[in-house]
Amino acid sequence: MSTAEAPPRESRTKSAALAVLVLCMAAIGVAYAAAIMTGGTGAWNAWVMAIATSLSMIATTVLGAARAGRPLGGLRRLAVPLVVLLLILLATFAAALLLPATGERLLLGLPLRAAIVLYGVGVLPVLVLPVAYAVTFDEITLSEEDIERMREAASRAEADRWK
Repeated sequence: MSTAEAPPRESRTKSAALAVLVLCMAAIGVAYAAAIMTGGTGAWNAWVMAIATSLSMIATTVLGAARAGRPLGGLRRLAVPLVVLLLILLATFAAALLLPATGERLLLGLPLRAAIVLYGVGVLPVLVLPVAYAVTFDEITLSEEDIERMREAASRAEADRWK
């Protein structure tokens, strides 16, 4: 590929998601290292962890859902659900971080902060992602052409194996 040619959109989508994921992992590592080196956490550590964790979950989802040969990796219709999911994750972590430390109430048998994180990060995405997947199923699953290409590649590999 010459320098004048732009990479295909799907590779740019995956490259961007991978870059976000690497940056998030680096940020989480810095937050952990700072906590270990100082013997405790500051307020910034928790916020870095919350933001980096939320973004890394979205980046991982994009890496798994992006499809080759489709504009933006076939994620155009998933953009709104992914943004909604990101906002849910950020709001969940922010709510847990902003709650006062005193007067821990219970919510469905769990301390309030733990319940917010567990239900916001563990349960709400389970409600958003399947609906988004169902709505975009025909666009992001394998097409007949994709299946035929896979069959041909498997046949070629099998034939090459016995040469």
